[in-house]
Formats: sequence, structure tokens, C-alpha cells
Amino acid sequence: MTGAPKTGHVACFGEILLRMTAPGRELMLQKPHFDVYVAGAEANVGVGLANLGHPVRMISRLPDNALGQAALDALRRHGVDTAGVGRTAGRMGLYFLTQGAGLRASEIFYDRQDSSFARAAAADFDWDALLDGAGLLHMSGITPALGPRSAEAAVAAAEAAHRRGVPISFDGNYRSQLWEAWDSDPRSILTKLVSKAQILFGNHRDISLLLGTEFSGEGSDRRRIAAEAAFEAFPNLTTIASTARHVEDADRHLISARIDTQGGAAQTEDVLVAGIVDRIGAGDAFAAGILHGLRSGRDLEWTVRSGLALTCLKHSLPGDFSLFGPADIEAFMAGGLDVRR
Repeated sequence: MTGAPKTGHVACFGEILLRMTAPGRELMLQKPHFDVYVAGAEANVGVGLANLGHPVRMISRLPDNALGQAALDALRRHGVDTAGVGRTAGRMGLYFLTQGAGLRASEIFYDRQDSSFARAAAADFDWDALLDGAGLLHMSGITPALGPRSAEAAVAAAEAAHRRGVPISFDGNYRSQLWEAWDSDPRSILTKLVSKAQILFGNHRDISLLLGTEFSGEGSDRRRIAAEAAFEAFPNLTTIASTARHVEDADRHLISARIDTQGGAAQTEDVLVAGIVDRIGAGDAFAAGILHGLRSGRDLEWTVRSGLALTCLKHSLPGDFSLFGPADIEAFMAGGLDVRR
């Protein structure tokens, strides 16, 4: 197995949000109501892993009000340990989604300023206690993008895990809207975080941002060249995983997956995902599928197909969470599309 130990729980550090979605495929407030889902990149990964049978603890901050309680209850329903979620002053972080249709793309905007999580400082987290018993810390580039306090907290989390010998998985999740809202230096901050990570979810574009280098070539060749450059620049990295997506229209996407290690690689064929219900959270489902394979001691071929299975299946569910179990992955790999009786 590469990068992620089998023992210990997975600690997920990041903001828990409410997603406000225009119903169906309508425009924002075309009707005066929303479909509401609990969301957040790291929470999505945590729920995905919990549904696959892995012990997960969420580390975050939520407001001490009914919205915060509803989010907490949602995580608990899916088997996530919420002992690391503090209840503090501030508001609930939100994001708003208009689902795409046909040749109209989906659109997201954020309302996260001054949330309970964004208010939290690095000193507000007792990392020795929060990482006790952890076998992996999962983080993403969304947390440091929220502002200077969140960036400092993310770096402190990575440094604490590194000191304790807890491996880190890091999803680049570059969000330009968030980084551009303050006087940020994403390359410098993300470099500090990736330098501590063993597992990186990101493609050649993410690596280009980190290294300030453009990579030539096409497809898997370019991704391998970028991966080798990342392994050289970040000696702690052992594994890089990513998806490639070709969008035909809002209902039809071609998706493939890849995993690279210092000694090898595995690449899937394209899968046509049609009749898409909701693509948001598919990248987090992919991360859960990859971590499931790594923590289960599977080889690279099985692990990359596990990630692809969950990311494709996620497109069939509304909301951000992946709610699939191991049997669903096996059925997808076997190609079983008929009714299971």
C-alpha cells in the first residue's frame, strides 16, 4: 500500500457548509425557494469514507444555532464522528448552486465570510488531542483560500500532523473566487501544505501552479511528466491521483482516472456518464474511492478503478455526499447496470 496506513481513523479538516440549490435546473430564485444540502469538500470525503466502512472524525467549527446543529446531525447520520467539531460564534457558511442544463454550464458562488470556521484561528485547534489515534489527515486547498486566519490554521494542521507522523492527503481544489477575495499568495501557501503531504489529488494544472512550470505533451504523458516533477519537488509525496473530464453537455461527460506513484502508474479508459443528476461532489467521491483502495491495501489498478467508480456513481445522486458502499463499487466494476434483486 502507498501513502495511507490501514490503521487509525481518517481525520478530515475543513468547513462544513449548507448548499443552497435552485430546484431542478432553474435559474437562481426563478422560484422563491431552495433545495438545501449539507456540504463541504472535506466533509464530503469523510461521509464517502464512512459509507465505505472507514472510521472518520470531522474537525471543524459550526455556529451554535439550529443550522449548525442540522449540519452536525447530518454527519452523524452517516457515521462520522463529530467530537472534533466545535460550536462557536459566527454564522453558517453557504454556497449557492444553479445546475446547468444542455449547453448552459452550472454556476456556483460563495457566501462564507465571517462564518464560524472562517473566524477560527490556528490556536483554536488542539492538534495533539484532535489527531490522537488518527491514521490519516485529509485536507484541501479550499480551507487556506478562505482568508489569512484559515490559511494559518491549515498550515498549523499540516505541521502538527507531520510532527506526529500522521500522513496527509491533500486535494488541491483550487477556488479562484475565494483566493481572489483577499490579498493572498496561493502558490506560496499551497506549497507549504503540499510539501507535508504524502497523497495529492490534483492534475498537471495544479502542479503547474505549485511549480510555476508548464508541462507539454498530451493526456497521460503530460500527467506523468507533471507527476515526476512533483515527486522531485516534494520528497514526501508518494501518490498523485486525478480525473480527466470531457464535457459534451450538461448531461453527458466522459471521465477517466489516473494514479501515479514514484514507481508506477495506472490509467483507466474513458467512461461515458450520461443522464447526470448532480456532478457537484464528484471529485470528493473520487478522493474517497482512492483512499478506500489505499487503506484497504489494494493495488493501483483496483484503487484507480475504485476512485472512478465512486466519481461516476456520484453523478446519479443529488447533493454533495457520496452514499455508496463497497458493494456498489464492485457492481460498477463488474458492469452490472440491470436491477439488482
